[in-house]
Amino acid sequence: MNDNERKFRISFNSPVILGFTILCFITLLLNWLTKGITNNLFFSVYHSSLSNPLTYIRFFGHVLGHANWSHFIGNIMFILIVGPLLEEKYGSADILFVILATALVTGIANYVFFPQYRVLGASGVVFALILLSSLTSFKDGTIPLTFILVSILYIGGEVYSALFVTDNVSNFSHIVGGLVGAGLGFIGNSKGK
Repeated sequence: MNDNERKFRISFNSPVILGFTILCFITLLLNWLTKGITNNLFFSVYHSSLSNPLTYIRFFGHVLGHANWSHFIGNIMFILIVGPLLEEKYGSADILFVILATALVTGIANYVFFPQYRVLGASGVVFALILLSSLTSFKDGTIPLTFILVSILYIGGEVYSALFVTDNVSNFSHIVGGLVGAGLGFIGNSKGK
């Protein structure tokens, strides 16, 4: 086959990241079709009874829910930029673990520390992946300068926003997500990944 006859095909190059993106999009559509009912029932975390089984689903499901199209696009763009590179380096199972661990930790943290708020969205996952990406060149005994800079810029910016900016953003989820990504990055890289 010569160069003129070469055919291109689309590859499903990052199954976890693409699957997560598709689930978030389906969740966004369901939220729109149900006028917010599905986000309230399954895809946002808030203080509800621990005897309600949906409370435990929400600990994970809140990362799939988004308030609107711009919220979805803002999170998914970062995930689609950083996620495939990380999935290639660490593998699909590890990236799925990062997403699930971030969902659980941010869900429980918001449930415990901010019971008066309803939180949803993948921004904790975004921050976990950003901090994890800055550790891709981590070697024992060294801390990459990129990790220090990213930590200062992203986490420091979130701490500043939490203290001095009044908006509808869960800076706490961003900070906790970043800490989960950094922690898992240090653990994963110290094992030689």
